[in-house]
Amino acid sequence: MNAAESAGTTELQQMMFSIIQRIATGPDLSKDISQEEARLGMQGVLNGEIDPVRAGIFLIALRMKRETRDENRGVLQAILDTRKVATAPVNEVVDIADPYDGYNRTIPASPFLAPLLAECGIPAFSHGLNAVGPKYGVTHRHVLAAAGIDVDLDSNTAAARLGDPAIGWAYVDQANYAPGLHDLIELRQRMIKRSVITTVEVLASPIVGRQKTHFVTGYVHKPYPPVYADLARVAGFDSAIIVRGVEGGVIPSLRQSGKYFAYTDGGDEVGYDIEPSMLNIEQENRAVPIPSDVPQTEKGEGAIALTDVDAAAKKAADYGVAALQGEKGPTYDSLVYSGAVVLQHLGKADSLANAGELVRAALDSGKAAARIK
Repeated sequence: MNAAESAGTTELQQMMFSIIQRIATGPDLSKDISQEEARLGMQGVLNGEIDPVRAGIFLIALRMKRETRDENRGVLQAILDTRKVATAPVNEVVDIADPYDGYNRTIPASPFLAPLLAECGIPAFSHGLNAVGPKYGVTHRHVLAAAGIDVDLDSNTAAARLGDPAIGWAYVDQANYAPGLHDLIELRQRMIKRSVITTVEVLASPIVGRQKTHFVTGYVHKPYPPVYADLARVAGFDSAIIVRGVEGGVIPSLRQSGKYFAYTDGGDEVGYDIEPSMLNIEQENRAVPIPSDVPQTEKGEGAIALTDVDAAAKKAADYGVAALQGEKGPTYDSLVYSGAVVLQHLGKADSLANAGELVRAALDSGKAAARIK
């Protein structure tokens, strides 16, 4: 094989050859690529036109030099262009996007936010996958499956559930709405480190409302809110809530000061400071703690982590169903907190405290639990 042949036989393969030459030349010489080049490059990765070795180099090189706004936008656009999207038979939809790599230091409550919002009159859905790095933690799929929910709905069927007054919520898996992206899981495992996919995949927007779609996601590191807000606008979300949440999820800490950023009607994002005390929440732990009967690492200098995903998922399912039936505790408070943020953002209440009372009333009625059966 000569130099010309090594570049590839198709136009897209030759473009990727050029892209890698520019983005993978070290910390001082690497160059950025355009949004269109990032889109085409990712398109080739998704459709299998780019071989796995070059696909991995493309993704790692972007991460090592740090992705630009245009590169993030381009990769996201390629995913949006290839995913299966369905319109729900309702005017507005809330899209809940927790980290796809899940939770490994706490028991997640967020898988039950969608049925709670549905009981509050807000059609909602969450999305994710079974397992991916870097955490390989407990995901929405794990928890909802443990609760007996069908986690293999296609986008159209899931969207139809949002229009059913008795249900009003759904879960949709990446394997169904973006199979090309889902096929990259093994490659991502081999790459070890997180890539731009980890950042943008939560914005794939597999279900939209007839009039408006609202995005809810979480973050840990301070640079991410403007990144997510920009990408949410690119993805076409009418509004967005970006919560500084435990483990990067959508639920703020139950014991510390919190913050979230939000925009409406595609405008600029604004930061909001929040406190658990605004909702009369008093918890010793920042989130739902891992109980002693769930396998976990030994106590030591590092944070305790889950070691049995299935056991943790079953515990999360039990806690979640109980909270939807009105049982008080950390899962109940987690749902009150996150639910109140969403309700206030959507104008369903004039204050966080009043929004919290609406959420508590929905939980205490026990009616939300019927939506998961």
